[in-house]
Amino acid sequence: MTDDAAPKRPRFLTVEQVAEELAVGLPLVRSLLKSGELRGIQVGARGLWRVAAKDLEDYIAQAYRVTAERITAGEVLDEPSEA
Repeated sequence: MTDDAAPKRPRFLTVEQVAEELAVGLPLVRSLLKSGELRGIQVGARGLWRVAAKDLEDYIAQAYRVTAERITAGEVLDEPSEA
């Protein structure tokens, strides 16, 4: 199998695709974008958000680093139980 046969990830992702990738809701993704915590761009007259695949990967890597630091410091929050 060649690299050409592997499915390619798009360069830019929609808010919906980012939410699916992170398994979170759309409002959280929009909040991360508006705060600048997740890097993105607004395109077109309607200002649609797009996130570069690399920026999403960078955000995830940073989240892992922050989480590891919080674990080391004993500051991890318990996740609410799902009923």
